[in-house]
Amino acid sequence: MQSRPFLLLFLFAMLTACAQIPDNKGGHYEYFNLGAIAKTDIDMVADTHVKQNISQLKLLASKLYKRNPKEWKKMHLSSRNAAIARIFTQPFPSVNGKRSVDSIRLAFDENYKGDRVFAYIAGLATMLARSYNEKNDFYVFDSLDAQKLYNAARNIEVASWLLRTKKNKRGQLFLLSSSTGDSIVNRSYDRLFGKLIGQQDTLAQIMATKNHRVIKNVIQSAAQLVFLPV
Repeated sequence: MQSRPFLLLFLFAMLTACAQIPDNKGGHYEYFNLGAIAKTDIDMVADTHVKQNISQLKLLASKLYKRNPKEWKKMHLSSRNAAIARIFTQPFPSVNGKRSVDSIRLAFDENYKGDRVFAYIAGLATMLARSYNEKNDFYVFDSLDAQKLYNAARNIEVASWLLRTKKNKRGQLFLLSSSTGDSIVNRSYDRLFGKLIGQQDTLAQIMATKNHRVIKNVIQSAAQLVFLPV
């Protein structure tokens, strides 16, 4: 019986660490995270979707700062990379006390004098984080709301439309993105938004199937685009 505490201590150490598994390639080691034992296949799919969406948002931030360098320079930062790093801290920052769709709206507010790319991307990031229950790592007892995920996808559509169309009182776009001339359009922005929306919709369908829920679909015309609750 005296050996039982040692056995329990050993098992605890094994479950809270990574195991080294020797491979057959000259003595190198592959590492297996035993924490993955607490994850279902769906949890790992959710992890991947969240990481992919964050990666796409970083790329979108980089592209917007390239086209709108005056925005990050407003904050007297040393570089575009510093501006991007400022957004992607954890937790994602609020902007003038605003998060999610309120921060996105701020990017197109005539009275806002700050970094509009920061407000726009931070708004998207915090909105998506809400749809993930503020998590980026999921385990067996975690659950996501399919309707919130779906609503977030529709909000990305609204945010994309605002970016392309919203102009200030002088008739100028608040932020330059797709348009590069009268006849040339940069479709890379469309592809980025398409990936974000597609990944979010796919995860929503996965969670709806898992939890036996029905998603309430919302059809919006271009003239009636509104942000949905997340």
